Amino acid sequence: VQLGESGGGSVQAGGSLNVSCEVSGQIFPHSVTAWFRQAPGKEREFVASIIWSGGSEYYADSVKGRFTISRDNAKSTVYLQMNSLKPEDTAVYYCAADADYYGTLLGRYNYWGRGTQVTVSS
Repeated sequence: VQLGESGGGSVQAGGSLNVSCEVSGQIFPHSVTAWFRQAPGKEREFVASIIWSGGSEYYADSVKGRFTISRDNAKSTVYLQMNSLKPEDTAVYYCAADADYYGTLLGRYNYWGRGTQVTVSS
């Protein structure tokens, strides 16, 4: 499984961005794709995850109501729509995948992308 992020960039506070993660390789029915982020000097943290089969979504409290994770099965792509962005959302956003785990522990995800930078200015 290989993951490739795209769509990062710079935006002013209150703006929106959409980042994408293309997943190549075999995807099992219960496979999960998640987004994590890492700000400078901070640990990588869970943002959201989605289960390919059924589309169940999970969010960190810090982004709930502002971010939406979705997937396009035909394109094998997961999206993260980010609205009402804040300067504290500035980070490198990473895509991660696993066969079954959909929680917040980054060590449980077996596959990772290289990340895409999101910068929110005040």
